[in-house]
Amino acid sequence: MEEFQMLNRFSLSIALSALVASIAHAEEPKVGTRKNPIKLVMVPSTDSTKILSSMKPVAQCLEKETALTFDISVPNSYIVAIEGMGSKKVDIAFLPTFGYLLAHEKYGAEALLKASRHGETTYRSAILARTDKNIKTVNDLNGKKIAYVDPASTSGYILPKKLFLDSKVKPSQEVFQGKHDAVVTAVYQGQVDAGAVFYNKPVDGKIKDAREKVKTQFPDIEEKVKIVTLTEDIPNDPVVIRKEIPAESKAKIAKAFQTCVGKLPDAFRGINNSDAFAEVKDSDYDGIRKTVKLLGINIGTEIDKKK
Repeated sequence: MEEFQMLNRFSLSIALSALVASIAHAEEPKVGTRKNPIKLVMVPSTDSTKILSSMKPVAQCLEKETALTFDISVPNSYIVAIEGMGSKKVDIAFLPTFGYLLAHEKYGAEALLKASRHGETTYRSAILARTDKNIKTVNDLNGKKIAYVDPASTSGYILPKKLFLDSKVKPSQEVFQGKHDAVVTAVYQGQVDAGAVFYNKPVDGKIKDAREKVKTQFPDIEEKVKIVTLTEDIPNDPVVIRKEIPAESKAKIAKAFQTCVGKLPDAFRGINNSDAFAEVKDSDYDGIRKTVKLLGINIGTEIDKKK
C-alpha cells in the first residue's frame, strides 16, 4: 500500500512538472508573431538614425516575403547585440567577423548568409603609408610606429598583426585609433609611419578601401597615401541568427534576404554596404579562428572585457 502511494505521488509529480512545462511553453508566443517578432539589429558603423531609416523598408520586405513579423533596432555596440542573442532579446544581427566568432563561441549563434560586395565575398587588410616615406615593403616597417583600428578588428588589427609576425616585423610603437578613417587620417597627417585598414578592390577605377572614407576631407588622399601591401583574404561579415530559431524560419529568412537585397539595393547599401548575399558555412571563418588563437586572443573572455 505504501509503495502504491509513493508511486501515485511520483506519478503526480511528473504530471505536475509536465503541466508546468506545457503552460510555460504555451505562454511564450511563437517567434515571428506580433507578440514575439523577429528582433533584427544592425550594429552602427555610421549614424544610427540613417541606419534605422534604411532598415525600415528592409523589415517591411522581409515581412512580406516570409509572413513573419520583424522588429528593428540599432544597439550601442556589437557586444550588446551578442549579449541580446544570449537573452533572446536579439534574433538576427549584422555583425562584424570577430563579433560573429564571439557570438558563435558563447551562444552558438549561426551564420545565415554572408555579405557580397561588387561580386566579392571576401575582402583584405591593407597596410598604408605616406608616398613620401621610404616604405616600400612590409619589411620596411620594422622599428616604425603603426596605427591599428581596434584589437577586435579583423582587417584593422588581427590579420595585419599576423602579417607582421610572419614577416618578423617588430614595430617600435603600436597605437589604436578606434576607426578605419581615423587610421587613414593618422597616416595622412604623419602621426604614424603606417596604418592597417580594410581593403576592397577598386570599382570602375574608384578606390573602395578605407581611404575612400576621407576623400571628401582630403581630396589628395590617393596621391599622399599608398598601399604598401595586402593581407590574405578575409571572408565578408555574416548575417548572424540565434541558433534556437526554427530551421524552417531560418530558410525562409535567408531566401527573403536574398530577394530583398535585389529589390532594395540602396537600403542595404545604407545598412552594411552589401549588394547581394551568398551562402556561408561556419568553417569559412576557421582561418580567422586560427589567427586569433595564434595571437593569443581568448574569444571566450573578450565579451566580458568589453562590457
